[in-house]
Amino acid sequence: MEYEGYRFPDDLKYERNHYWAKREGELVVMGASEFIAKQAGEITFVDLPEEGDDLSQGRPFGSIESGKWVGRIYAVVSGEIAQVNSLLEDEPEKINEDPYGEAWICKIRPSGLDAEWPALMNPDDSFKTFLAEEIRKIKEQQK
Repeated sequence: MEYEGYRFPDDLKYERNHYWAKREGELVVMGASEFIAKQAGEITFVDLPEEGDDLSQGRPFGSIESGKWVGRIYAVVSGEIAQVNSLLEDEPEKINEDPYGEAWICKIRPSGLDAEWPALMNPDDSFKTFLAEEIRKIKEQQK
């Protein structure tokens, strides 16, 4: 799906802080959406979690920084960090270049997926309504 110049792959799920999730076997891969990448500008630093860290859905566990912005990374599901993308330590700008591919943030071994997965958004008409409101808020802040 494309909306207002932002791309949101149909095979991913999204949470309200603009992070995406994808099931990969028994793990959930997560990353930052193109919305974050474009709003932040050139990403200069990513504070990654440690493997083995516990996460709670919707709670912050790291940060992404650019020259003009610092934002928290929010867990898309609860569970344990199984793997982090160490590429982002040396090349955080990959989030700008390939947010849905090479720039995934971490892989999570979920603990409550059956209950939490349905809470994530699909790229559909209700997601477009959510995005329209997010874009409106940004435009208001820029005035």
